[in-house]
Amino acid sequence: MATDGARRGLVRAAACLAALALGGCAQVAPLPEQGQSAAQEAPGPVRWAEIMALPVPPPDHRLSYGEHPLQFGELRLPAGPGPHPVAVLLHGGCWRAEYDLEHVSHMGAALARAGVAVWTPEYRRVGDEGGGWPGTFEDAARAFAWLQALAQDYPLDLDRVVLVGHSAGGHLALWLAGRHNLPAEHPLHAPGPLRVRGVVSLAGITDLVRYAEGERGCNAAVPLLMEGSPAEQPERYAAASPIELLPLGVPVRLLQGAVDPIVKLEQASAFADRASAYAQDVQVKLIEGAGHFDLIAPFAPAWPAVQAAVVELLAAD
Repeated sequence: MATDGARRGLVRAAACLAALALGGCAQVAPLPEQGQSAAQEAPGPVRWAEIMALPVPPPDHRLSYGEHPLQFGELRLPAGPGPHPVAVLLHGGCWRAEYDLEHVSHMGAALARAGVAVWTPEYRRVGDEGGGWPGTFEDAARAFAWLQALAQDYPLDLDRVVLVGHSAGGHLALWLAGRHNLPAEHPLHAPGPLRVRGVVSLAGITDLVRYAEGERGCNAAVPLLMEGSPAEQPERYAAASPIELLPLGVPVRLLQGAVDPIVKLEQASAFADRASAYAQDVQVKLIEGAGHFDLIAPFAPAWPAVQAAVVELLAAD
């Protein structure tokens, strides 16, 4: 595990990278602490327990977007008057009730320090009243639409919005960007493409049918989310899998840890391969040495790549 000093240096470097892209400081690479060797400096993949052991940074605002107790979100604002670019950050956790939005709060706070407003919705999940199909999807859509209401009270630039999601949240972020391709009569259909600059999917699940082939962990949660297997609910899987909703019509950045045991590279690569037939702007970035949770850990060596992907899309014309 990296030392506190090394991790603080990585956070400083990431913040400067983002600030440079948005019009800020010069980047200075962190230096090893005196007396440390390169071997001591190199951390292993970030563990879930490391993230959960950190104090949860409080949001600036906790706001409801619906009447259900879980229909709320946390808003983090950068310093300054704004209007600020916005990242809609969808958390993962296998779509299960036991994993809430707290574990991405460190990521949200880091993006806010880099000049990006962050709206992190909570949503009903498997095990919650109304969670699963279709409530989880309805909440994701409603929380995104709530940006219009938030912009009336807070300095948000709705012309510069990106969707960011990790794992199951990556699935929801990609699905939001593609649901305008659902049949017009489908209850989850969106009337037009989202006004977003793009999607940053962090170990996102792109193909529910293929992912449901596993029997453990998040793989086993897919039939619970969809209330049946792909053979039992083929129409639901077709409507819920981002890979079936191509082309999304917005740039997509798929970041993937090379040693991720939970969501394998094939989820990103298969999506990118199919997207190429539509001339869809998709890039896959494989991060060596990173596991599943490095992508949401601002103290990890993977973080500058994550932050740079968000900033790149926000800064694009």
